Amino acid sequence: MAKNHYSALSRRRFLGTCGTTAAAALLSVHAAKGAEHTGSFRAGIAVADMTPPVGTSMAGHFTDRMNTGAHDPIQARCLVLDNGAHRLALVTVDNCLVPRAPFDAAKARIQKETGIPPAYVITSATHTHTGPTATPVFMSDPVPGYCDFMAEKIAEGVNEAVSKLEPAQIAFGCGSVPGEVFNRRWFVQPDCIPENPFGEKTDRVRMNPPQADASLIEPSGPTDPAVPFIALRRPDGSPLAVYANYALHYVGGTSGLELSADYFACFAESLKKMLVPEESGKPFLALLSNGASGNINNINFREPGKSYEPYEKMQMVADNVAKEVFDRYQELQFVDHAPLGAAVRDLTLGVRRPTEDEVIRARRILEEAGDQPLRAAKEIYARETLFMADYPDTVSIPLQALRIGDVGIAAIPCEVFVEIGLAIKADSPLPLTFPVALANAYHGYLPTAEHHALGGYETWRARSSYLEVAAAEHIRKASLELLEKVKA
Repeated sequence: MAKNHYSALSRRRFLGTCGTTAAAALLSVHAAKGAEHTGSFRAGIAVADMTPPVGTSMAGHFTDRMNTGAHDPIQARCLVLDNGAHRLALVTVDNCLVPRAPFDAAKARIQKETGIPPAYVITSATHTHTGPTATPVFMSDPVPGYCDFMAEKIAEGVNEAVSKLEPAQIAFGCGSVPGEVFNRRWFVQPDCIPENPFGEKTDRVRMNPPQADASLIEPSGPTDPAVPFIALRRPDGSPLAVYANYALHYVGGTSGLELSADYFACFAESLKKMLVPEESGKPFLALLSNGASGNINNINFREPGKSYEPYEKMQMVADNVAKEVFDRYQELQFVDHAPLGAAVRDLTLGVRRPTEDEVIRARRILEEAGDQPLRAAKEIYARETLFMADYPDTVSIPLQALRIGDVGIAAIPCEVFVEIGLAIKADSPLPLTFPVALANAYHGYLPTAEHHALGGYETWRARSSYLEVAAAEHIRKASLELLEKVKA
């Protein structure tokens, strides 16, 4: 693999290495050019503990669960870059889904205390399914006060990272781990597709079908095996930080009702062990953001299922991804400076609201269920239908693009389908680009219009999937426009 240097990158080379080929209510742009280099390049790292107490709701299932403890800490991992003209913060949060309010509150405090503008701060949930509930989804609701606590911890983490800024060098790389990602939406024999929660037999694909089943035909889309990353080291060559991205939903396989940051945290620890000798005593931080993984998981549906001990599978996946980053890290060519830029835009999109007949049906189902806990899919989606009936006709969602050297990051507040991520990568004006999903807010799944036509779980209208059918195309176009802005 060729060495990577931000000023000498070939767009074709990076696309090959990675294996990838609406109306705005607000538009603000902040772009930095190389000529703005007014000081040495620096980076700072910090981790803030956000582990909640026992008895906190955990999102990630249809029904609610209360944690009985924590297998590993729930954290906000913070990386701050400073090129003398601009500061930029990258934050990953161990959570399934985070709404806009705590992210905005954290950014407001960060700006007040450090001067970093909100446009230059990217905050994203990793999508662990065993983290505390931060946004209402299905039968889970946040514990009062947790989102405020999260906002405080994110701000504290970034503030600490700023206080620890030190001279640094930067490089960019991209690996590929195809063996851990699989499309989870499958074409199967028509008689093997069950009725959806709305009483219809209109779906043409099935999410998470039975493994190695005779009904399987083929997956309904591709995967993205790329592992792009940004690396920081000290002038003496010691590793300082890595910010990576991988399009894998999550892994799971925890024990009981324990909180866990899933394979995202395992990756961070694995890469640290590989890159940093324990005796060095020098701080190092790895962050793994979630890519366009809305229809991607870790299950090979062509093969029979295997049994693993709790946490075993997520550690295996993390080790494989970390090993690829470690190998590619050895080939990097570090430089002393990189331009930093950011652009943000609020995009107005339509909402798929239920019809009057659908609301009447939902009320009837809930009346029949009575006071018993809701467990059947049709009951849970009936409840979602009533919530959606009170939604506005349109919503405003935050989009963001960042430039770090010749790397572009497209931040999207949804569970983005892989096809959208691949399209943004292919058409980006910057040599290495990747989407960060679940960034800066949460607005449900983002299927393409073609996938909406196929139906399936990710398209079923609920608080987890409600944007207009054309939303993916509007977001793709707007993201590319923002990437053009930061490149200018």
